[in-house]
Amino acid sequence: MLRCCAALAATPARLLRPRRADTGFLARLVSAPLPAARTSVELTILVQGRMSAPTTIVAEGVRSLGHLPMVMGAYIVEHPSARFLVDPALCAQVRRRVLPGLPFPIPSLVAPDEPVLGLADALAARDLDPAAIDFVLPTHLHWDHISGVLELPASVPVRLPSHELRWALDGPYAPVGVVRGPLQGRPLEPLELDGPPVLTFARSLDLFGDGSVVLVDLAGHTPGSIGVLLATRDGRRILLAGDSVWNRLQVELIREKAPMPGQLFDADRDIAFETIHRLHALPDGIEVVAAHDYEAVAALAAH
Repeated sequence: MLRCCAALAATPARLLRPRRADTGFLARLVSAPLPAARTSVELTILVQGRMSAPTTIVAEGVRSLGHLPMVMGAYIVEHPSARFLVDPALCAQVRRRVLPGLPFPIPSLVAPDEPVLGLADALAARDLDPAAIDFVLPTHLHWDHISGVLELPASVPVRLPSHELRWALDGPYAPVGVVRGPLQGRPLEPLELDGPPVLTFARSLDLFGDGSVVLVDLAGHTPGSIGVLLATRDGRRILLAGDSVWNRLQVELIREKAPMPGQLFDADRDIAFETIHRLHALPDGIEVVAAHDYEAVAALAAH
């Protein structure tokens, strides 16, 4: 409650005078080589839920009375050696099964509109059995990127950076936005982003060693947030950017979220703002798709 009050108090001034881009940091960014892709993947979008948020809190300083449509969903990635899910977002009845695990008043702020399509039903619509998923790869461990694992077999492992696991699971209380229940009793496979810089990102991991799925460091929103850079079969390079931003408007303008909700949900606001700069400085040809950007996700699904 105290964090909510502090975030609300800080918001009006930042809506009028947003944080300025760090031109010095931008000037120092260098784009490192992108690994050559020796194979490619097929990408399928599963839209599971929708909501909206005022434009001015998604990208502070934008003078608008409008709202941005937002989406929640999962991504099926089919690699020659594995079928996996990036961000298994929502289970059926997520309002009853998951949201009560968040502290007041967070559930009322983040609940998706009804109806919600559970992960098992979303997979069934694509003629896929949950048992056909080899592993899941959340971009981070907030509830709306992991709740769908409740509808996967208990043997399906979760892969993600080790320091994200420690941040989310160590200590007596979960960080704001994290619900631990979906991970209980499930294999957790820690990853280390110990590879070289890729594009404007300082650390990476070539997941299959063939350049088709490269994980990059998008820390800030959570300590272990990652982006999943895919080489798709149609020749595109798509960066699934999780919640490093909520909308491409933030990348274009180099704007962080307003303090309310940013101070609630971003673990480190300074590092998160640096990550926005890194996304802004990406070379042409990289499609950045934020997990909640309805227009970007819809365009990707329609391609």
